[in-house]
Order: sequence, then structure tokens, then C-alpha cells
Amino acid sequence: MDTLIFFLREGLFHVLDWNAYDHILFLVALTVVYDFKNWKKLIWLITLFTIGHTLSLILAAYKIVSVDTKWIEFLIPVTILITAVVNILYVKNTTKQLKTNTNLVFALFFGLIHGLGFSGYFKMIIGSSEDKFIPLLEFALGVELAQIVVVLIILILGFIFQTFFRFSKRDYILIISSIVIGFVLPILKDNVFW
Repeated sequence: MDTLIFFLREGLFHVLDWNAYDHILFLVALTVVYDFKNWKKLIWLITLFTIGHTLSLILAAYKIVSVDTKWIEFLIPVTILITAVVNILYVKNTTKQLKTNTNLVFALFFGLIHGLGFSGYFKMIIGSSEDKFIPLLEFALGVELAQIVVVLIILILGFIFQTFFRFSKRDYILIISSIVIGFVLPILKDNVFW
């Protein structure tokens, strides 16, 4: 039970860590186009992200895949930037018909990249333990729960801004996606290594 709580908490704080806010930025960019009516699609999105994240952790933990951390630290902000830019480019379409298939692909593929970014730390906390699979699942559950919390906050803020402050959905998507880009560009600049 202690290990369940430990790895669940590690998964929660992996997402909710203010010092590593890239995960939150990605969730904001990924989900800003949705509202409460689309809660099923959002569950699919964050679950696919968690699946990709967990799969890359499994591949790294069992030493099947190893990627230079410089590349991963560069690619993580790239995934956030791409998601936010796509929101801006397709804002007319997103307000009429959600780009679900694109976001599902983003969630799964970018989850793989984000998971590789955490694989070094995960290998460190798991140590030389033979049983890696159960802790990985416990960690994934913590990630999923934290993502649900973040997405709920994003949905509540979207509701408040669009209902009480009368932002159009289009303007809200443009503003939030632009803010995400503003936050991610310095991260990207700091991680360019060539």
C-alpha cells in the first residue's frame, strides 16, 4: 500500500509541479478548444496522453528505448508550441467543429515524447527493482488523476471567461493559445542545443 501511495503521489506531482509547468502548458493548449459538453472527448484525450506517456516510460524502464535527453528537452516545448499554433491556425474550425482526430493523435504521440522526458527520473526512483510494471501503472494513475484536475480547472476557467466576461469561444482560444506560446518560447529557446 505504501508503494501505491508513493507512486500515485509521484504521478500527481509530476503533472502538478509548478517548477515543471510544461505538462500543464501542454494540457492547456490541448484542451482549451473544448468545453463541458465535450467531456467524453476530453477523457479520451487525457487517457491517450497517459497511455503514450506510460508506454514510453515502460520502454525506457525496461531499456528498450533510450533517447538523448537533449532531444527530449527540446521536443517537449516543440509539442506544446505545435498544439497552440494549430489552435490558432484552425480557430474558425475549432469553434464550429472540434478537431478531435488531430488532438487525439497529438495526445498519444506527444504523450510518448513527454514520457521519455520523465524516464530518467522514473528510473532513478524505481532503482534496480525487478518489478517495474506495477509502479508504472500506479504512477500512470497519478498522472491521469492530476490531468483530470488540471482539465477541470481549464474547463471551469473557460466557462467563467466565456459566460461571465463574455469572451467569444474564438477569442478565448486565441488568447489562451497565445499565452501558452508566450510561456513556451523561452523554454524552447533554453533547450535549443545546436
